[in-house]
Amino acid sequence: MRQSSHAGSVGVATDQQARAQQGRTKGRAQGQARGRRRAIAVGVGVLAASLTLSGCTTNEIVFLDLPSPVTKEGVIIQNLWQGSWIAAWVVGIITWALMLWAAFAYRRRHKDDTPEQTQYNIPIEILYTVLPLIMILGLFFFTARDQSEILAVSNDQDETVEVVGFRWNWAFNYLDQDAYAIGTPNLPAELVLPVGEKIRFELVSPDVIHSFWVVDFLFKMDVIPGKRNVFELTPDKVGTYAGKCAELCGVDHARMLFTVRVVERAEYDQYIADLKENGQGGLFDTGLSNDDGQMPDERTI
Repeated sequence: MRQSSHAGSVGVATDQQARAQQGRTKGRAQGQARGRRRAIAVGVGVLAASLTLSGCTTNEIVFLDLPSPVTKEGVIIQNLWQGSWIAAWVVGIITWALMLWAAFAYRRRHKDDTPEQTQYNIPIEILYTVLPLIMILGLFFFTARDQSEILAVSNDQDETVEVVGFRWNWAFNYLDQDAYAIGTPNLPAELVLPVGEKIRFELVSPDVIHSFWVVDFLFKMDVIPGKRNVFELTPDKVGTYAGKCAELCGVDHARMLFTVRVVERAEYDQYIADLKENGQGGLFDTGLSNDDGQMPDERTI
C-alpha cells in the first residue's frame, strides 16, 4: 500500500510539473504575442507621428508631390502618374499582407519543428509569372496611349514659339509675331504665353544637346543640334513658372534658367509690342551663341 501511495504521489507530481511547464510555455507564447503586437503598434504610431509632424500632405505621401498641372495636356500626365502609384500601392499592400500572414501563420511553434519541405507549387508559380506580366503590359499600354496623345501635333495652334537653347542661355522667337526675347548672363530669359491658347513649340540648338523643361507643365523635351523637335501645349492657368535645362550641357549648365509667364491676351499683345519697341523685332540670330567651355571634339558648329 505504501508503494502504491508513493507511486500515486509521484504521478500526481509529474502531472503537476507537466501542467506547470505547459503553463509557462503558454505564458511565454502569450507574452511574445503581446510583445509583437506592442512592437507593431509602436511602429505604426511612430510612422503616423513622423508623417504628421513632418507636415506632409496626402499628395506628398501617396504620390511624391507631383505639381498640379498648369496645361490642359498636363492632366493626362498627372492621371498616368497617380494611376501608376495607385497600382504600385495596391501591389505593395497585398505583398506586405501576404508576407506578414505567412510569417505569423507558418512560424515555427516549437524549437524542434521542421517546416514541410516542397519542391515546387505550380499554381503559385503560374500566379507569380502571369500577374506581373499583366501589370507590365497594362502600364505599357497606358503609357504608350498617353504618350501618343501628348506628342500628337495637330497644327491648329494659336501661336508658334521657336525655343533656341544655346550655351549658356535661352532665346524665344515668336514666329507669328516677328519678335524675340533672349536671356543674359545676369538675367534669365522670359517666355510669355497667352492663357487658354494652344502653343506650338519648336526646339532647336546651335551647339549641344539641351533639354527644355517647365516643371509645372509636367513635360520636357530635348533640344538637339540639327533636329527640330516639336510639341504642342495649352497653358490654362495664369501665373509665373520656373523653367530650366534638364540636360547636363557643360560648364554653365546651372545658369540655363528661364521663367514662363502665362498672361491674358491683352497683356501678351502689349509684351510683343514692347519687344519690338526695344529693338527685338525679327528673329534671334543663333550665331550669337559660342562654344566657350567646350572641348574641341565636342564642337558641332
